[in-house]
Amino acid sequence: MPTLLRVEHGQVVDQLQGWLRDRWEEFTGVAPLGEGLPEYRAGCGSRSVEPALVEKLAARFGGDRLASRRISFGAEEDEFEAAYARGWSDGLPVIPPTPERVLRMLAGTSREPSEVVAVVPPDLVPCTVEKIAVNAVLAGCRPEYLPVLMAALEAACTDDFNMHGLLATTFFSGPIVIVNGPISREIGMNSGVNVLGQGNRANSTIGRALQLVVRNVGGGRPDGVDRATLGSPGKLGFCFAEREEDSPWEPLHVELGFRPEQSTVTLFAGQGPEPIVDQLSRTPEELIRSFAACLDAVAHPNLALGFDAIVVVPPDHARVFRGAGWSKARMREEVNRLLTRPGRERARGRGGMGEGLPESLAEADISKFREGGLHFVHAGGKAGMFSGVLTSWVNPNGGGSTPVTVEVRK
Repeated sequence: MPTLLRVEHGQVVDQLQGWLRDRWEEFTGVAPLGEGLPEYRAGCGSRSVEPALVEKLAARFGGDRLASRRISFGAEEDEFEAAYARGWSDGLPVIPPTPERVLRMLAGTSREPSEVVAVVPPDLVPCTVEKIAVNAVLAGCRPEYLPVLMAALEAACTDDFNMHGLLATTFFSGPIVIVNGPISREIGMNSGVNVLGQGNRANSTIGRALQLVVRNVGGGRPDGVDRATLGSPGKLGFCFAEREEDSPWEPLHVELGFRPEQSTVTLFAGQGPEPIVDQLSRTPEELIRSFAACLDAVAHPNLALGFDAIVVVPPDHARVFRGAGWSKARMREEVNRLLTRPGRERARGRGGMGEGLPESLAEADISKFREGGLHFVHAGGKAGMFSGVLTSWVNPNGGGSTPVTVEVRK
């Protein structure tokens, strides 16, 4: 911006910014002034406020914060096809993680880029905040999602969650990310209509980014360590928030011992949803029987204790329980009562099916779910008398996975 200074005895005593001919002539006492220039020209703003330039300057002068190896594409190379060809993708297009984009992503946390967040299976590679940010860019995350993603990765890399085993199994499952607390609302997550479907950026990209970290950092790739016979669409990324604001129950993280004001991520090794359709029941006693009948088929009707489940209950079903004052504990108690039966009723060969419990358990009363193996969360749209079952991979009884909850740290 053109600036004229009046200096007296080495001190600036007056100044004029921008070009306006009559003001310059008055200020200087010189007229005519600026022959060939227009009467007025608006002053320029600082280029530092231009978004693209800010990021370029950050990469130029703050690029030493980044330790990742730089890869250059050819002048005629399509960057999206190149990313796919180099194996960085889950099969969908990814956003190239330029230094500018990675630095922008790192603005979502106060943690140092070099801090190791977790050791990622199956190759047991230490993963830094920077590496997580790189994969967050690839997935399409916004910077404010980064703390949630880091918490999800911490949970995934615990022995209890057993991410390596989840990768190697031939089962359908992948990590399901359930977000609780204020952070879900702060970053605009969906907990309502189409909550388990497409359309919300945070829901879609956080789960995807977690899978990309496991793939690109840990080496967990399909037809490598990942041996799923069929897999499921949820393995691209499965993430949602609980609908806490009008829930008849305490949210999942409070049930697990956290405070309401804390933000958490719960990781559940599962797949689904499997539908529970009941549009006619108007009492909790009727509706819980529908829940129990559908839950009886988790994994297989003749199997028990080896698989966990989370029931996602939208508002229309939840109000049936709300009106009668049923808590989650009451619902769980009723399901377990309805689904506890002698082992012979789940025995191998029952119903002409070879699968089932061994004969040695024929006289034992056996619950369908282990203690702590059945949860309810409130989420979904206000219209529709449906609920959904998220079925687990084998639980710890079978050497599988335990749900893990981690607090989100910004």
